[in-house]
Amino acid sequence: MKAAIITIGDEILLGQITDTNSRYIAQELASLGIETAVMYTVADSRADIINALQRALSRAELVLITGGLGPTKDDLTKKTLADFFSAPLEFNPQVYSWLEEMLLPRRGEINAYNKTQAYLPKGCRVLRNRRGTASGMWFEKDGKIAVSLPGVPFEMEYLMQAEVLPLLKQKCGDLLLAYTLLHVYNIPEAELAMRLNAFEEQLPPGIGLAYLPSVDEVKLRLTAHGEALKELESQTQILKTHLQGLRFTEGEKPSNVAEVAALFKKRGLTLATAESCTGGNIAHLITQLAGASDYFLGGIVSYANEVKQNVLGVSGADLEKFGAVSEPVALQMAQGARRVTGADWAVSTTGIAGPTGGSAEKPVGTVWIGVAGPQGSFARKFVFSSVRERNIGKASAKALELLADAVRGK
Repeated sequence: MKAAIITIGDEILLGQITDTNSRYIAQELASLGIETAVMYTVADSRADIINALQRALSRAELVLITGGLGPTKDDLTKKTLADFFSAPLEFNPQVYSWLEEMLLPRRGEINAYNKTQAYLPKGCRVLRNRRGTASGMWFEKDGKIAVSLPGVPFEMEYLMQAEVLPLLKQKCGDLLLAYTLLHVYNIPEAELAMRLNAFEEQLPPGIGLAYLPSVDEVKLRLTAHGEALKELESQTQILKTHLQGLRFTEGEKPSNVAEVAALFKKRGLTLATAESCTGGNIAHLITQLAGASDYFLGGIVSYANEVKQNVLGVSGADLEKFGAVSEPVALQMAQGARRVTGADWAVSTTGIAGPTGGSAEKPVGTVWIGVAGPQGSFARKFVFSSVRERNIGKASAKALELLADAVRGK
């Protein structure tokens, strides 16, 4: 089964906001084995929406649309879809009761604009949005499906998880692809592709291999459809033999920070961070997950050497002799964070994020990561890339990985 994604919004085309919805939807569809064939971004224009929808339905069996469902006059998606599917808008009492349940306790009234959210295309399947006032809409025509969702990311994500994905599994289970997912660590995508060239050459028809790189891993998705479904397991085993000597895991896995959270909560441990080159990104990742207060005590962003010395107790002599990007400083930062906060464990980062500041001895991308715990402390050196954003992401991911391994005693 193939999908198309349409994102609607002048603000995206003007560069005022970034389209994160398409990426999220594509990832969630891929988790079901649904391939995204094409993505479109169009203006809040009836003609553009219809043109995109016609093209999308010619390319895919499933179309996901986000945006343009607000209550104001510039939100055209609902009316356009009603015309496209010959389904005139009609008042939906059930949806109006949902609006009353959501709005009356907070605002005391439902104004004329809010009330328009209860008018929906006749005959569409209404998807209840418990995060906002714009309902999702599910249309079926000529064996194809179109789903319209709000453009607000947290509303769209809720509807994907609560309504869309379960319905797709129920209605389209026989059309979904089967796949195996392997997570491969500490090897660049191009190097991994060269290693797997012979494996790809021998793949039978109906089975494909996709590379999905991120800052801390390369995901390998082995996908099968049709008659090739029965060969997926055997090809997965062959793939694993080609990965011998590399660190990899199989299946859907939690993020590094989710692993750390689960580990620290299970063992009743506490954590602190001391960050220089990552600028608080590790603490940000940790506190994005609900329940972080159960184990995370706090973090120190010690960007300046004076803060490393005065707050974390890093030796001025070591800073002078070895420089801020060094093993002794990374160790003392982690030890200092542990001492200042009283945490059981602490992790630190100090490095050259770039794009400037590197040298022949310490090029851009050089990062020292320190970990301190009840049994002692250690630091590891890494050289990542020349791109600042990637260095921050890679250093954060590696710091969490080293921390989890240390707590497990690896």
